[in-house]
Amino acid sequence: MTATASNRTYIITGAGSGIGQATAELLRERGATVIGVDLKGADVQGDLSTREGRIAAADAALAAAGGSVDAAIACAGISAPIPLTASVNFFGVTEFLDRLAPALANSASPRAAVVSSMASLQPNSPEQVDAMLAGDEARAVEIGAALAAQGPEVGYLNYPSSKRALSRWVRRASITPQYAGAGIPLNAVAPGTVVTAMTAGLLATPEGREMVDSSVPMPLNGHSDAVVIARLLAWLTSEENTHTTGQTIYTDGGADASLRGDDIWS
Repeated sequence: MTATASNRTYIITGAGSGIGQATAELLRERGATVIGVDLKGADVQGDLSTREGRIAAADAALAAAGGSVDAAIACAGISAPIPLTASVNFFGVTEFLDRLAPALANSASPRAAVVSSMASLQPNSPEQVDAMLAGDEARAVEIGAALAAQGPEVGYLNYPSSKRALSRWVRRASITPQYAGAGIPLNAVAPGTVVTAMTAGLLATPEGREMVDSSVPMPLNGHSDAVVIARLLAWLTSEENTHTTGQTIYTDGGADASLRGDDIWS
């Protein structure tokens, strides 16, 4: 049975493109009111790379929603090998959601979800992950800049580090009074390779596809469209989800199972 979204109000970041856009379109098709947030092409223009921008965007989105919101979905993110990736992907999600949490708590069925990544399982910078989880953005950016200074290959660690920290934050925050105590399930989805504008260039050549598929093998149905991720986000933030929380769900065509096997509990 497909979960409906009628009479529910959603705030979605990254709604101008990719997974965020697909999620906004899907929920609107199902009857929801959606307030999209992005740098451009959305209802609310917002820069999630700074604390001031996150607060302003969250407040503007909430105002556009008439002060009432039932679910928030944080899809905005970048994958550049620069420290800005840590600011957008981690703090641009966590601080934005925390800002909306009091309003969410007033909903009869509040929900929140974020987009992590298969990259959360890739090599990362534990030091940068710790800085993000400690809420120290200045330190996380400093570490990220040092990584970027060593070239794009090392600088790429900003991306898996941001997604690892985000998935770990979801586990921690999901059981706190702010979320569980307010009846807000909080989860993450971790896509494999999704066909979006962000990946189009890389997937355009046989060499690019081979590189992608060697690091993210997807034996079930190959690369996914953005709507595949949107459908899961829609369910996680629907009234039907009452007890799934703190999870990172790998919507990855079998990549996680291929790379880690079945011994993930040791």
